[in-house]
This record gives sequence, structure tokens and C-alpha cells, in this order.
Amino acid sequence: MKLSKLLHIISVLVGLTGVITLLAAMFGGADNLVFGVTKADALFCTAILILIAIWAQIATIHHMMLEKRGEIL
Repeated sequence: MKLSKLLHIISVLVGLTGVITLLAAMFGGADNLVFGVTKADALFCTAILILIAIWAQIATIHHMMLEKRGEIL
């Protein structure tokens, strides 16, 4: 499996986890907890997960361009 495909799969999974965490934080119960942590912490985690997913997509694009030129890492 090429590195770019692996990066793409990882970024999609991390982005989906971020979206699920965001939805759980927004529509969670009244007890102010999401997956055992406070809603504020869950929202911070969501932001970090989305940033990681964006970074992984940029890395995917970079590696796809390197693979296109034949400069395989």
C-alpha cells in the first residue's frame, strides 16, 4: 500500500472521529459529560482531531505529488 493511501485513510478516520466527538458534545445530555470528559474538553479534542485530519490530508497531497514525479519516499 502506498504511503499516500495510508495517510488518506488515517486522515479520514481521524476526521470522522472528530465529527462524531463534535456531534456528541453538541447534542450530549444535560449532565455536561461526553465520553467521560466535560463538554469543553470534548470540544478542544474535536478541534485538535480536525487539525490533525487537515494536516494528514496536506501530507497526502504532498506524497501524491512526489509519487507522481517518481520520488518515492
